[in-house]
Amino acid sequence: MASPDSIVPQFKRVMLKISGEALMGDKGFGLNPPTVERIAREVKSVHELGVEICMVIGGGNIFRGLQGSAQGMERTTADYMGMLATVMNALAMQSALESVGVYTRVLSAIPMDQISEPYIRRRAVRHLEKKRVCIFAAGTGNPYFTTDTAATLRASEMACDAIFKGTKVNGVYDKDPVEHVDAKRFGQISYDQVLSQHLKVMDASAIALARDNKLPIIVFSLSEPGGFKTILAGNGTYTKVQENC
Repeated sequence: MASPDSIVPQFKRVMLKISGEALMGDKGFGLNPPTVERIAREVKSVHELGVEICMVIGGGNIFRGLQGSAQGMERTTADYMGMLATVMNALAMQSALESVGVYTRVLSAIPMDQISEPYIRRRAVRHLEKKRVCIFAAGTGNPYFTTDTAATLRASEMACDAIFKGTKVNGVYDKDPVEHVDAKRFGQISYDQVLSQHLKVMDASAIALARDNKLPIIVFSLSEPGGFKTILAGNGTYTKVQENC
C-alpha cells in the first residue's frame, strides 16, 4: 500500500457530508461509539494527506424535523429540534477526532458559547488554514433548510474544491440498488440530470446551489474501509455529479 507521502490528493479542501444515521452503526437509534471512531479514523487518514476538511453531519439518528412535522408538530419547532440533534452529533465526532489526535472545532449556526464557537466565516477559514477540522453544526440556523443545503452553503463559503457525500451505497443509481439487482450506477452525472430524474443524491435546493457555484459532488460509500482516502487519491468507486458529463 502506498504511503501517505506518495499519495497526491486531487483536492486541497473538501466538505464531507454524512447523515446522522451513519453514526448509528447497527443500532436503530442514537450513536454507536465504534462507528463514530471508525469514521473519525477515516477522516484522520485524509487529514494526514494535508487535505483541509470541513464536515456537516445530519441529525436523523436522534431527531428528524420533517418526521416531527408529519406527526403534527409545528414545522419550525421541529426543525430547530433537528438542528440541536446535529450539534450533539458534531460534539460526538469532535470527541472522536480529538481522541485520535486531530484538532477539531465545532462551529454552530445557533450560538451555544459553552459548547461550541459561533459560525463566523473568516474564523472558520482560519481554522482550516491551521489544519483543524471544522464541523459545522445546527444547519444553516434557519428552519426549512436541510443539512444537505447547509453542507453545500458552507462548502461554497469555505471555497471547498468538492463535496464528498458519504452514503450506504457506492454512488448514484438510477433506482434503489438494495431493492433492484439491475440498478445502474452512474460514473458521472450532471446536476440537471439529478434534478430531472429525481435521483436521491441531495435535496433539490442543495443540488441547485452546487450547480450555481460549480461545486462537484462526489457520492461514495462511507461503509467501505479506506474509501474516503482512496477516492481522494483518484481511485475507488464513486459517482461524480458535475456541470457537464
